[in-house]
Formats: sequence, structure tokens, C-alpha cells
Amino acid sequence: MSAPAIPPHASAIPLHAPAVSLHAPAISLDGVSKRFGDLQVLSDIRFDVADGESVALLGTSGCGKSTLLNIIAGLLGPDAGVLSINGQPANGGQHPSLSYMFQEDRLLPWRTARANAEFGLEAAHPVLPAHERHALADTVLQMVGLDGFGHVYPHQLSGGMRSRVALARSLVTAPRILLMDEPFSKLDPQTRSQMHDELLRIRSLRQVSVLFVTHDVEEAIVLADRVIVLAPRPGRVREIVTVDLPHPRKATEPAVAEAIRQLRLLI
Repeated sequence: MSAPAIPPHASAIPLHAPAVSLHAPAISLDGVSKRFGDLQVLSDIRFDVADGESVALLGTSGCGKSTLLNIIAGLLGPDAGVLSINGQPANGGQHPSLSYMFQEDRLLPWRTARANAEFGLEAAHPVLPAHERHALADTVLQMVGLDGFGHVYPHQLSGGMRSRVALARSLVTAPRILLMDEPFSKLDPQTRSQMHDELLRIRSLRQVSVLFVTHDVEEAIVLADRVIVLAPRPGRVREIVTVDLPHPRKATEPAVAEAIRQLRLLI
């Protein structure tokens, strides 16, 4: 028998942050559920991601975070409920305004950094000429701090540089929505912190909506405007926490450390 749904309660962590309009959500989930055979994985998921907002999906292993992200990406279909992207019902398949950054960088070893970055452009309609693809790839590589590394192959790059190439590949199509499944989890703490700063800078520059999966409470507080806390078996919304703190956020700052402590109590 499925566990009873836990009603979401909105809580807030104080201090002021710029308001984000909730009138035209980039992503909207209304009663989304999913099962695999007899196993109920997700139950009655309801929340929105506003245009330009950064939202974290946080919870223990097995609460359906990655499954939910795959449904939003169009890689899986929901069994119940409605998913809308930019105000339009999603009808299966990946939405053109959406990009997905996976947990592994998934770089093609036989392609240079520039060729990996431009990969998403090769299926564009109408077809983009090679020189335009190269120029767009060079632009996003420069944006993520890899100017001059376009000719380098993945095996010649550090873990942090590979993550930057993967981020560039996700941004090259100029998505309005960026989905991220623990993309920095395998990096060392210093490099992960650098990637957090990079993501925040690019999000501000591009005005992109971000929905990311994480197990890391500190990462959720540092990056997110709101945190969706999921309860397990089946995955359901336990709490929606507003992180009302100005950027940049350093985990050692008292207000940020207190926000991290409060959020850990909900997991």
C-alpha cells in the first residue's frame, strides 16, 4: 500500500532576495505520478518553476528525484497528472526550449571540446552551416571560461574543465530551461564551488530557469531560490522551502550556515 501523501508546507529562510514572477511558470507539474510495475515511484507531485527561477529537488536516495527530472525532460511519460512547459502541455519528447545536463559529463572522447560543445546544434532545423556551429560553440566555451581550449580533447582536460564543456554543450542551443541531475557531484569541493559560481553567473547572464537534482543540502542553499524537499516511497512533496538570501552565498557565512542547518532538519 502506498504511504499517505504528506501535504506540502511552505517555509522560508529569512533575508531579502529579488522577487521572481510566478505568473508564467517555465515548468508546471499538477498531480504528476509515476509507477514502474507495482512500484509507485512518484505520487501527486505539484509545484511550479517560475521563469528565471532556480529550484532544487532535494531528498534521500530512492525518492524519485531523477525519475521526476526525466519526466520533465520528456525521457519518461507520467502515468497521471499534467506537465506544462512555458504554459503549454507537454506531449512527450524533449521540448525545444529545454536542455539537460546529466550527472556524467558524457563527452565524446574522439571529439574536441568545441565539437562536443556544438553537438546539440547538429540536429538543428533548419541545418546550421558548420562555421555558424563553430562560432556558437566558441562563444559558449568562452562563456564558461574555456576560451582557447576548443581544440583540446576530453582526456586532456581536468574534471572541472570537462564539466565546463558539458555545461557549454547544454547552453549552446540557448535554452530557456536547464535541467541538471547532480552534475557537480563527482568534483572536488573547490572545483564544485567554482562551478556553482559559474552557474550563477551564467544564469544571471542568460536569464535561464534552472531545475536541479541534488543530495547536497549545502549546494541546494547556495544555488536555489526554492528547494522542493521530496519524501520517499513513493516520492512526494514534503516541503517547499524559500531560500530568501542574497547571492553570492558562502556556506561559512552565519545566515547561510543557519539556512543549511534548518534545511537538514527536514531531510
